[in-house]
Amino acid sequence: MIWKKPVDTAQLNHTPEYMGSYLGIKFTEATDNSLTATMPVTKKVHQPYGILHGGASVVLAETVGSYASSLVVDNDRFMVVGMEVNANHLKPVVAGFVQAVCSPLHLGNKTHVWDIRIYNDAGELTCISRLTVAVIEKRALSPS
Repeated sequence: MIWKKPVDTAQLNHTPEYMGSYLGIKFTEATDNSLTATMPVTKKVHQPYGILHGGASVVLAETVGSYASSLVVDNDRFMVVGMEVNANHLKPVVAGFVQAVCSPLHLGNKTHVWDIRIYNDAGELTCISRLTVAVIEKRALSPS
């Protein structure tokens, strides 16, 4: 198991407001080696042609990957921040839900790399994303 402690998806869904909560992202499952979240596909996340906006898929990918990183570090000492995210959009989604399954490619002391696969309601792969996260000493952040 990669997690520092047991993962409670209900607790993950009760975090303060953040971008993912505005898009309806919900954590649904944690296995020994993966974290899964869903997002509704509504007009709120459509692009002008009526399909899921690629940026919304990236928000889903970065959300599930960042949460996964936070679950494998000592949160008293470290925080995790995204360094790089990319996505290949393979199939359009018009409605329903998308499901992101996140699993580690690399879990180092200073960086994590996550593979995030996004599927539609039919279980078809719609997006492949990779997220690189920096693990840094916890410190106060000041507004810029």
